[in-house]
Amino acid sequence: MTRLRGGAVVAAVVVIAVAGCKDQRAGGSSGPAPAGGGGAALTAAQSLTVKGRAPKTGYSRERFGTAWADTDSNSCDTRDDILKRDLKEVKFTGGTCKVSYGQLDPDPYSGKDVTYRRGRSLVDIDHVVALSDAWQKGAKYWDPSKRIALANDPLNLIAVDASTNRGKGDGDTATWIPPNKSYRCPYVAAQVAVKKKYGLWVTAAEKTAMEKVLRTCPGQKLPAGGNPTEAPARFHAG
Repeated sequence: MTRLRGGAVVAAVVVIAVAGCKDQRAGGSSGPAPAGGGGAALTAAQSLTVKGRAPKTGYSRERFGTAWADTDSNSCDTRDDILKRDLKEVKFTGGTCKVSYGQLDPDPYSGKDVTYRRGRSLVDIDHVVALSDAWQKGAKYWDPSKRIALANDPLNLIAVDASTNRGKGDGDTATWIPPNKSYRCPYVAAQVAVKKKYGLWVTAAEKTAMEKVLRTCPGQKLPAGGNPTEAPARFHAG
């Protein structure tokens, strides 16, 4: 779980298209673009490597670089990119990067409407695959530039209700799914997409939970888009 305040659009990602599961972000443009035919998410989940969860030893947020690095070089930090992408009625302060106001209408995790105002914590930017979960399932062994890429990849980020998000912690699909039932299929599909893109493994319980959710929406597509899996050269020294 990651808290956030702040928008510039990342062109590579658009709304999650849902087949079989209804995404209730009416009129919203949040989340990664779909790819593949119906059932692609379930097929991808079934292909994920299964291993045990490694120890959390050595994990810290800093192992994934400075928070909200501008890895796409658009002169806006990642948190503002995601706020601009996911919020409606967006207003800015001091240019076109810093989001000062917007509406999460509705929040995908809870289904309720949430107002974002800069400096208040009613909206978080969540890492769909939590960084500590990624650390225990492969990221510990990566080069720093790949960890930075994951932490700032729009495919792995979404604006959500802060209070609901805090109930997630660093849980995976086996331990937490959104209380908003209509968003569970897109949420699990997004976790699958991130883990497949970055080569992260899953536990047996996690894979079972993913398949259980995705079998309720057999036409669910797999999200796509986001940034490259390696941050630009200027981040490699991290």
